[in-house]
Amino acid sequence: MTELAWATLSSPVGPLAVGCTPAGVARLYFRAPGGASRRETAQASAGQGGTGQASTGLLSAARDQLAEYFAGQRRHFDLPLDWSGCSRAQHQVLSVLYDSVGYGETATYGDLAQRAVAGPDGISLPARAIGRIMGSNPLPLIVPCHRVVAGNGLGGYSGGTGIEIKRWLLIFEGALPATLDWSPAGA
Repeated sequence: MTELAWATLSSPVGPLAVGCTPAGVARLYFRAPGGASRRETAQASAGQGGTGQASTGLLSAARDQLAEYFAGQRRHFDLPLDWSGCSRAQHQVLSVLYDSVGYGETATYGDLAQRAVAGPDGISLPARAIGRIMGSNPLPLIVPCHRVVAGNGLGGYSGGTGIEIKRWLLIFEGALPATLDWSPAGA
């Protein structure tokens, strides 16, 4: 992967960092207030962090679209995505997720495994492997891994502070009914 240009933004689920290459958005991380995420720190120490004119334009578009999403004005992201840091299996499964599970919808890990088999590359993976791919999704929110749930509940979530962020996002999108303590101001 080429060097990434980074930008940060505030959101109702906490600070976010988005990284772009000239080819597209390549990373989105939940950040700890006042600091980088573990993944972002590892990426920076690996030598990424450059800027370029194309990346800067994409960063602006990504920040705008994320702000529109959290303002309730955007239901689908239309940004170029840089999949170069993904394995073949990650790319296949995450592409199928991006293309087939819309705003306000959910799919189970098993459903997504079946959809991935039917996809253009036809990768067959067990539901447990789908969970690992969701946990390693380099573009959470944009590629909506929060919309993938277990057959008997929410399942896990590695973004932000964990499962409560997933629950907040699903309530925000209308896929789950609001709880009495839910607030649109944030998780």
